Amino acid sequence: MQITKDLTSISVTDLAAAIREKEISPVEVVDHYLERTEELNPKLNAFVAVLAEQARAQARESEGRIQRGAARPLEGVPIPIKDNVLLAGVPMFEGSRMAPDMPAPMDTELVARLRNAGAVFTGKTNLPEFGTIPSTEGDRFGAAHNPWDLSRTPGGSSGGAAAAVAAGLAPAAHGNDGGGSLRIPASCCGVFSIKPSRGRVSRGPLPGNDPAGFVIDGFLTRTVRDNALLMDVVSGPALGDPYWAPPPQRPFVDEVGASSGRLRIGWTDVAPIDVPIDPACGAAVRDAAALCESLGHQVEEHTPAWRNDELLPLFMQVWASLVGTDVEFWASLGGDPSLAEPHNRALWEQGRALPATSLGLAIAKLQLFVRQILTSWETYDVILTPTLALPPVPLGWMFQGSEADPMAPMTMAGVFTPFTAQINVSGQPAASLPLSWHDGLPIGVQAIGRPAGESILYRLCAQLEEARPWADRRPPIA
Repeated sequence: MQITKDLTSISVTDLAAAIREKEISPVEVVDHYLERTEELNPKLNAFVAVLAEQARAQARESEGRIQRGAARPLEGVPIPIKDNVLLAGVPMFEGSRMAPDMPAPMDTELVARLRNAGAVFTGKTNLPEFGTIPSTEGDRFGAAHNPWDLSRTPGGSSGGAAAAVAAGLAPAAHGNDGGGSLRIPASCCGVFSIKPSRGRVSRGPLPGNDPAGFVIDGFLTRTVRDNALLMDVVSGPALGDPYWAPPPQRPFVDEVGASSGRLRIGWTDVAPIDVPIDPACGAAVRDAAALCESLGHQVEEHTPAWRNDELLPLFMQVWASLVGTDVEFWASLGGDPSLAEPHNRALWEQGRALPATSLGLAIAKLQLFVRQILTSWETYDVILTPTLALPPVPLGWMFQGSEADPMAPMTMAGVFTPFTAQINVSGQPAASLPLSWHDGLPIGVQAIGRPAGESILYRLCAQLEEARPWADRRPPIA
């Protein structure tokens, strides 16, 4: 009974070990999380589909493997999947009323690797339509709620995933990040995430709709070690991937607890675009810098050369092409574009009107911008920023002014999340660490690593976690 109670806050690492050692059965674990989801999901709306029957069948299969001594690394560990990747036999809606209710024909590569490692899929998690905005609220499934304050956003677009982990509905959850969609909800919900390097995780086998390589998959976790463990399971290219990240010298989980040496760390609260930064968010990065200095690192204030008036318009051109491709994809399956939400219809129209030459030029200019900002990482191992410019905003805040201007949510997104999207453009790894709190709400700090530099990030993040543990912080609903 004590083990069952501890499941609410147990780490993936410890849970996998307890299952392998037969201290608890996968069936008991899945039942616990399904019961907790049944209790709390009506308040959180973190899950859009609960896969109870399938999950229990997977758990029984895991039980048999354990009895035969054939346990895999994640045997029996529940991992919900964000509802914008394919999970065989389960519909994918991307939060859109355009999407038909039809079972997916296959797993994505990431889901297949989790399945082959023994993970159990308890459900699909909520996201805003097409993952366009950094707040998980939309017409098809409604808003997901922040476990720390149900009136506020859990962030987005992986908001359902972050809310589920923070509230103990899952020990970890899959998400992805095209403009901050792992780091933003991690900050809002007080959990940990790393956006991996471009090409670290395969997005196959279906063709992608991301010509600039902005989007990458990852996880929301309570601990740094859990994140590293899951990344080790899913990392590596698949046949035909357009981007490959160089393989790490050793498993990421081996970096957790390893010495990072004396790192050179820069920090800034100056965003790439001109928006105000809430004092609590500025204080969080300054506090994190002081903590790094107290741990023996060389720390100094430094702002990369990322202030550029063209950045946001160029990013939005590419973003319009991504969202427009989503609308066209669902339309090809019989979906009605008039059912898309107003801001996404506006992006679709913008994308349709964008000449191919203009899109190519926008991507080329963004690549030049990347070369400029990356010079900072020739000097610094890691640069710290606030993850967000504001604490978690109230639900509905993102849609202020949308009656007059359907693109208003995109403007508000820039005000809320000015520090994240440029790292999708550069393809660097970046973490959000729950190091600060203000008025009972979590405030994340972003740590941006060198290209393909997850190993150093995992070492530093584990060191900061040890110095200022966060995993035992629980929201009121939990």
